[in-house]
Amino acid sequence: MITKEIIIETATKLFMEHGVKTVTIDRLVKDLHTSKRTIYSHFEDKTALLNACLDVYNIKVCTENEEVIQSSSNVLEAMGLLFQKIVRRSYTINPNFFGDIIHYYPGLLNESYKRCDKYVHKHLIELANAGIKDGIFQEDLDVEVVGKTVLHLLKLLQDNRKFPVTESSIERLTFGIMVPYLRGLCITKGIKLLHIEEELFKVSI
Repeated sequence: MITKEIIIETATKLFMEHGVKTVTIDRLVKDLHTSKRTIYSHFEDKTALLNACLDVYNIKVCTENEEVIQSSSNVLEAMGLLFQKIVRRSYTINPNFFGDIIHYYPGLLNESYKRCDKYVHKHLIELANAGIKDGIFQEDLDVEVVGKTVLHLLKLLQDNRKFPVTESSIERLTFGIMVPYLRGLCITKGIKLLHIEEELFKVSI
């Protein structure tokens, strides 16, 4: 039986492998060996299906992030492990996936992110506050600004237009952008910890 969950799972896989534009309802029907009627009994159109896929994806990533944060011994270890997951995800998802959504479905990414309580920004704020409490970060940090800055730095690291992969490895960008920024947030204890945790930012693909 083709359930709503199976449709979302299959559609998400196809979208991430091939991009959103090239994956039609007809393609989905073919892969599922079902009918359009079955698809449309659960989703009004492709936009509604894509929305559902984004929500499931965001919930999954949010859960993974929370597990990393809970299991880490300090905020810098958590940030290093989260960074690894972000980079590895970017290598397994067709760049057209997000590009197509931004171009053909403006606002959809942001709407789904809001429905999931802006979890990335929320987690970064939690980590910044924990870092201050643990004597790792400077106690006068503006955590809201730090959270937004780190979020934008992570996006910058994945911007192939600004930093083509043929010219700049992820490791080079990390140690040129992310690690220096984190070092600037740290006090003595944090700098020592960052030196220990720097290996986490060396992502092997």
